Amino acid sequence: QVQLVESGGGSVQPGGSLRLSCEVSGYMYRSSIGWFRQGPGKEREAVAAIYPAAGATFYADSVKGRFTIPQDNAGNTQYLQMSSLRPEDTAMYYCAIKRYDRNWSDPKSYRYWGQGTQVTVSS
Repeated sequence: QVQLVESGGGSVQPGGSLRLSCEVSGYMYRSSIGWFRQGPGKEREAVAAIYPAAGATFYADSVKGRFTIPQDNAGNTQYLQMSSLRPEDTAMYYCAIKRYDRNWSDPKSYRYWGQGTQVTVSS
């Protein structure tokens, strides 16, 4: 059974940092993983993705230069390092396994999803 469990969310002040974790079990090693978020009253949006087999990462324009997916991770846990956080980054963050041949930012590319971890950025 495939499971994804996110952790690492919390409340931080603007300018702060958090590292989110996505622990994957029951699926192929080195799966492509995407990170999405959904803020209050907003649609789910793509944040970043990593294709370990290709050594590639992708980022939404809104997080480029602030969020990073480490590429040197060899285990079954992927991370999203977030820095210079802003109030507009407040959202529930989800990780998912990419399963279909669509753009990395398309939620329909992903089949398995975690339950999410809440990130709140406020002063």
